[in-house]
Amino acid sequence: MSSLTYTPLEDIPKIHERARQAFLSGKTKSIPFRRAQVAQVGYLLKDNEQRIKDALKLDLGRPMDETQFADFSPVYMDVRSAYDDLEKWSKPYRADFNINFFAMSPKLKADPKGVVLMVTPFNFPVFLSLSPLVSAIAGGNAVVIKPSEQTPVFSALLAELLPKYLDNDLFHVINGGPTESTKILELRWDHIFYVGNGHVGRIIATAAAQHLTPVTLELGGKNPVVIDPKCDLKLAARRILWGKVSNAGQICLSPEYVLVPKDTQDKLVEALLEVYHSFYPDGPEKSDSLTKIVSERHTARIKGLIDATKGKIVIGGEADVSKRYIAPTIVRDVKPDDELMKDEIFGPVLSILPYETLDEAVALINSRDHPLAIYVFSNDKNFQNQVFDNTQSGCAASNDTVISAGIAGLPMGGIGGSGYGYYTGKHGFDEFTHLRVSYDNPGWVDKIALGVRYPPYKPNKTLALLSPSLPPRPVGGQVQTAPSKSGGKS
Repeated sequence: MSSLTYTPLEDIPKIHERARQAFLSGKTKSIPFRRAQVAQVGYLLKDNEQRIKDALKLDLGRPMDETQFADFSPVYMDVRSAYDDLEKWSKPYRADFNINFFAMSPKLKADPKGVVLMVTPFNFPVFLSLSPLVSAIAGGNAVVIKPSEQTPVFSALLAELLPKYLDNDLFHVINGGPTESTKILELRWDHIFYVGNGHVGRIIATAAAQHLTPVTLELGGKNPVVIDPKCDLKLAARRILWGKVSNAGQICLSPEYVLVPKDTQDKLVEALLEVYHSFYPDGPEKSDSLTKIVSERHTARIKGLIDATKGKIVIGGEADVSKRYIAPTIVRDVKPDDELMKDEIFGPVLSILPYETLDEAVALINSRDHPLAIYVFSNDKNFQNQVFDNTQSGCAASNDTVISAGIAGLPMGGIGGSGYGYYTGKHGFDEFTHLRVSYDNPGWVDKIALGVRYPPYKPNKTLALLSPSLPPRPVGGQVQTAPSKSGGKS
């Protein structure tokens, strides 16, 4: 396995300039070139699947099936989608017809933003590096990736493999820690993509603002689950617990806490315990189906939260900091002000909060930052709508957790404290491009319409014709129905 070598500080501006000059050369204007590079991302992954799985086993202790499901599959989907649809996405298209302006042939075209910086996290380093890379390549950009230093084996492997598959002038990896990241953020980028926590997100947004650089931030948050007492509790328990223990809870979409009617809490706990024992028949510590926590520091942090809770630990709670091990833990009767509820845990600890009324549950959700996802387990559309229509989140999902990031056609993105902007698929392409508008105005247009714009100004009926009529004036907060041509009401 490769060992991680930090990029020398003096090389960082040189890499940035090399990428910029490569972009300015115009080679990314070619759609066939972009498609070939997109395909190469797919083959970088395909040719090295085992090496990457081995790297993530060393970095995260992650079961290889989880890597295949959560890290590889979404990348392959994005590669296929971008390769097949890139020509359609990139094609200029006409503006909607307007009688006043059609002669100018107004058009819109998705143009690349330029040189994109991607600061990617440890939890899904393949998906969260390569999927946005595919979108940025499809959009015609140069890209510099700064992978996480917390997954050193994978980050070193990415630095080794990327130049073997992609254009060496346009696409680069910079490895390092906070010092290197600080140096990177001093430079002017044309777009910055970041997945991680809100603290670092604010640092990146502040640095980007110095250059008026647009930013995509995906910051996770405390994602709630709301339980309808009439739902299938066994199904809910299986899907909630899977979402909580996958990747040891180190998922931005992971359910953080469950809001359950007070008189249903016992039944839900019973269902969760049944699922827990089916997942780990010999106990989680002996299981080869549980990922480790990324570092001893994060393990100690999560252990401290478990130790401090005033809720009742139903199962789990064990921790071994030196082994980066936290047992999947279920805690019931948690209060809204409990230590477990203060920040995103990002670990395999599930808090259960009983509620008296659904309005109370909704109010608790709204008292916090907007989460990346809200999950509802119910087959009652009215129940679902009562939660979703009165809250805000990046994702509103019924009867499952976590998987929205892998559903074709759905973008990943948050709102408020969970971030802004989107990635994956066509929405990722849109994020890394901007709409450049164009028109070509023939001289004869001045003779029939736009000649009125030139001084000296004179009264002219043509000027009024350029403005459309307004809709009916609202009266008493209600839109009035326009009369029909026959004079009656339509």
